[in-house]
Amino acid sequence: MAIEAASIEAHIPGLRRFARALVRGDRERADDLVQDSLERALSRWHLRRPEGDLRSWLYTILYNRFLSEQHRQRRRGVHNSLNEAAESELPQVRGGQDQALEHRDLLRAFAALSAEQRSVLFLVGVEDLSYEEAARVLGVPIGTVMSRLSRGRERLRHFMNRDIDEPEPAPRRAK
Repeated sequence: MAIEAASIEAHIPGLRRFARALVRGDRERADDLVQDSLERALSRWHLRRPEGDLRSWLYTILYNRFLSEQHRQRRRGVHNSLNEAAESELPQVRGGQDQALEHRDLLRAFAALSAEQRSVLFLVGVEDLSYEEAARVLGVPIGTVMSRLSRGRERLRHFMNRDIDEPEPAPRRAK
């Protein structure tokens, strides 16, 4: 059991980041999700394919636990929204006010994405998983990963550039 725990331990920081991205920054829910996933991984260690990728297996367990919890909450009628997340829970950025505001806007835009787009963007962009690994973790075809990644990036880009991309009204000429 010590070997299993030691091999899993190296992946905990990444699992925590992924869980926080999925639950939109709620630290307590993220920690509960990671703990539940780790317990499941250890209790099902004998079912793991030894030649398989441990990292992908752990991320898949975490993502499936997240989906199960989402379905359970929908059945109970519990809904979480971005507006419920406390501003104090968002990470702080050092630097000038412009950078802090841009960072805040990016976090809000990321949180406003669908869970599918958020998870793909996080796995590929932050955790540096390949498209194939992300597809295995999420249980979808590679084409779906690429599509969700493209749409998620475009939505982030649009949100972050919305003031810049809108054309200014043409000046009126006096007649």
